[in-house]
Amino acid sequence: MNRFRLYRLIRRNTRLAYRRSPALEQSRVAKVMLFLGGGLFVIYLILYGTIMGMAVERGEYATLMCFMPFVLVIDFLLRFMVQQTPDMMVKPYILLPISKYSVIDCFLLSSLGSTYNWLWLAMFVPYSVIALASGCTWGGVLMTLVTAQLLILLNSQIYITMRTLIGRSLLWWLLALVVYGALYLPWIVIGGDKGLETMMETYVAAGSSPLMLLGVAVALAAMLWINRRMQFAFVYEEISKQEKTKLKSVSQFGFLNRFGETGEYLKLEIKSVMRNKAMRNRFTMSLALIIVFSLLIAYTPIYDDNAMLNFWCFYCFGIYGITSLTKVMGPEGNYIDLLMSHRENIIRLLMAKYLFHCAILFVPFIVMLPAVIAGKFTLLMMVAYMLLSSGLLYFIMFQLAVYNKQTLPLDQKLTGKGNFENGVQLVIEMVALILPIALVALLQLTLSQTAAYVIQSLIGLAFTLTSPIWMHNIYHRMMARKYENLEGFHATR
Repeated sequence: MNRFRLYRLIRRNTRLAYRRSPALEQSRVAKVMLFLGGGLFVIYLILYGTIMGMAVERGEYATLMCFMPFVLVIDFLLRFMVQQTPDMMVKPYILLPISKYSVIDCFLLSSLGSTYNWLWLAMFVPYSVIALASGCTWGGVLMTLVTAQLLILLNSQIYITMRTLIGRSLLWWLLALVVYGALYLPWIVIGGDKGLETMMETYVAAGSSPLMLLGVAVALAAMLWINRRMQFAFVYEEISKQEKTKLKSVSQFGFLNRFGETGEYLKLEIKSVMRNKAMRNRFTMSLALIIVFSLLIAYTPIYDDNAMLNFWCFYCFGIYGITSLTKVMGPEGNYIDLLMSHRENIIRLLMAKYLFHCAILFVPFIVMLPAVIAGKFTLLMMVAYMLLSSGLLYFIMFQLAVYNKQTLPLDQKLTGKGNFENGVQLVIEMVALILPIALVALLQLTLSQTAAYVIQSLIGLAFTLTSPIWMHNIYHRMMARKYENLEGFHATR
């Protein structure tokens, strides 16, 4: 099979896998949201491209280059939601009698040809049209347009490298910070408005030279070569390694035995986070974000505004619950039939999950103490948001247990493709993100800050103490949808 035919076959299989996803087929709302989201993204790109074009002065066709450091960082972060790495997708083809390098080459070319990469032309083309209208030369505008698009393609290859390495160790995030931090080096070194101005002038001057276009093209070719070698090495390592399990020790968590079956499910929850790579990474990422924002709040004036302090305090307490409970019962979909074998298993599992997530709230409480010492937060404020998270936020998020019916593979990231939601889930998630903050804002507008925190604490405490009641309500509603949910879990395994 020649490479062109192989490339067409892989592209076709990828499109079919995406369209035939059981999760996508289960939800018409997911399809509508997919198209609406893509349409809004294009509209925003056209808008920003027009704004950038209006900033062009006569003859300064490379003005777009001064915005590219910001575009590249945003693009890199967005790719975690839309792009998978070749080593995730190439494994089904490894056992076929075809060249492994050919398969990897086809996936790398496919990553360059993805629709998402070319959506950025919706920003670059309006900019180019306005630049031409302002008197810039055809050659200069075309060179800027091609350079900008090659930078997006280069960014796609950098993302593949970083995502592959980060999947092996979160410490590789430091490399990503160095790479993208280097884009802002003039601003970092000089500082202030002068540094920002110097950085933008530097990129405009560089973009005016054909050498930048040549340099980006060479860098793209180099990254393709690096990815080709690295992806082959990692895939070969994955399929050739022998399964040798060396059991060093097993944590028994004997102190949980006193809680009976709920204690056993607590052990399962703890060991899932400790042993499962995807769940462990999710916990580690949440903890890292809490530490970063706590240090920024405590030692910098960036978030000194009262509204921002309240937002980030709630965010730090709620981030882990929001990310993990979005797919509550998803991991259990792998063995949901076993859980259904005894009548009360599900309610005990739900209570164990709730207790585990409540206990996790003490982690951000301790991590954010530097902000209390610095005078940015008060202990009453911390207690108020901790109780609001354990009460109102978790009450809302656990409602998803009734409607989630998509099995989540234990090695799949939360941002992996196929994690589509139906309409009810989207509404619940939006309410969870907006209602607590809206409630706090309303209380602080009508009452003093201390009184607002006291009422906020009482509301959170009321939901926390009544958790057995609303958890039983969730359980009975789950049982009413038992067969529909089981069908969904079976279809998405």
